[in-house]
Amino acid sequence: MIAIRLLCAFVGLIVFASGTAWSQPYPARQVRVVVVFPPGGATDIVARIVFQKMSEQLNQQFVIDNRGGAGGMIGAEIVAKSPPDGYTLMVYSQTLLANAHLYQKQPYDALKDFIGIAPLTRIVGMLAVHPAMPVRTTKDFIALAKARPGEILYGSAGIGAYQHLAMSTFATTIGAKMTHVPFKGGTLAVTSMMGGEIQAIITPIAELFAHLKSNRVRPIAVASDARTTQFPQIPAIAETVKGFEFISWFGAFVPAGTPKPIIDRLNAELKKAIEDPGISAKLSEQVLDPMYMTTEVFAKQIQSDYDRLRQVVKLSGARIE
Repeated sequence: MIAIRLLCAFVGLIVFASGTAWSQPYPARQVRVVVVFPPGGATDIVARIVFQKMSEQLNQQFVIDNRGGAGGMIGAEIVAKSPPDGYTLMVYSQTLLANAHLYQKQPYDALKDFIGIAPLTRIVGMLAVHPAMPVRTTKDFIALAKARPGEILYGSAGIGAYQHLAMSTFATTIGAKMTHVPFKGGTLAVTSMMGGEIQAIITPIAELFAHLKSNRVRPIAVASDARTTQFPQIPAIAETVKGFEFISWFGAFVPAGTPKPIIDRLNAELKKAIEDPGISAKLSEQVLDPMYMTTEVFAKQIQSDYDRLRQVVKLSGARIE
């Protein structure tokens, strides 16, 4: 009888301990945040600003893990194959959706293998050139591009990245031909432009921010439909090319199958982080406009952008087997 009572007590202790472990509030340990582009780029800047705040809010480390390459697909594959337990997140842009139309084969399904938690910021791009380029306005740039078809080399963070599709769309809109040179990240493309290897780029302003006063790059115009509040002296491309706009977003994702309570918790905490006055100011300083949606609204945005980018990619003429 004593043995039976001891056995029951032991079993009860195990059940209690197990229940306590499973009921631990999320997150109970360190969270990995996979940034799909190299350090120093706009994606990395956003992730570090926002998830530093998340670490403070949740008293748990959100550690940035840069896994750049293949237009973000290397990092995305890691996340797609990670356990859907909320301990591996991903920060990516609309390039996730563009790549789905660019690549005939991918190691994941962009719509089925991820769940968007929330967008983090809106991306505003800027057309910039090497100072040796004999252009100072959008009108000058268009004239030169048409006069020298194929001679202007423009850089990007990879085929299908924001820089590629923004400049490709611009070239199609103005009826000019330019040559695309892909890099492994936007900062590498900007560095190459400063070195004179390429002549132009449309890239998130955050990636040009540190160089705009150095005279190593020349800002021409922004790719939003109106001037930015941070750089009101720099015109919008739309002031010369009516209706032109190419904006994007950075968002946070988890692998499909992640429990909804975890997703809801992350969404709520991201909302709190993005709307924090200090974080909002840091993002705005980099011309990264804070942006929040519920998970449900973000899902609709993702589907809408997926459909829209099919046409953008088609017009770019890019296709990777």
